[in-house]
Amino acid sequence: MEDYILREIDRLGEMLMLIARRLGLLDGDTLDYSLADVKDEFDKAACPIDLDAMLAQKNPVWYLVETEKISDRGLETFIEILFHSDLDEERKTALLDDALSYLDGKGYYSFRLHLLSNS
Repeated sequence: MEDYILREIDRLGEMLMLIARRLGLLDGDTLDYSLADVKDEFDKAACPIDLDAMLAQKNPVWYLVETEKISDRGLETFIEILFHSDLDEERKTALLDDALSYLDGKGYYSFRLHLLSNS
């Protein structure tokens, strides 16, 4: 059972990487896109995360980690996807700060997210 759960977590991370690639993030571009584009890509990839439900949470990072069982790398990718969307700046900053606090607290240093935080 534990192996199955780990495979599902890895699959979710791979799906987020695919979505990031489709949105242009992994090509070195910093394209801007809308949340509607992100939702569209989630639907195409059959991503099990409900973006609206996640964003409605008081603490979305905790929701992703505890409820969706997202991996550290998946969380990193997910936050990067949202950071480059048209989500309001205050919300982006809060999500980025929460993710960095969580990942840094675990000893997982995300160069990508720290770079976004410093820009």
